[in-house]
Amino acid sequence: MKTYLLLWYSSEGAMPSEVHRSLMSLGFKPIQGAYDYVYDWSDNVELDEIVHFSDKVLITLKGMSVMFKTETVNGKE
Repeated sequence: MKTYLLLWYSSEGAMPSEVHRSLMSLGFKPIQGAYDYVYDWSDNVELDEIVHFSDKVLITLKGMSVMFKTETVNGKE
């Protein structure tokens, strides 16, 4: 399973390089295409784990003036 992340930056928020470092520390990898980052779970994951991980993303991005969308799918990039 993979969780994809799409970001919307604000000119009043953190620099994209700062956001990038924060997301990399969570295990996200940058990708090109419809999404900005992907997190590979390597196994099937329960819904509770996905929600908990989304909480971590929110806490990490809090105060950076970044909006985000996640999408978790079962499949390959």
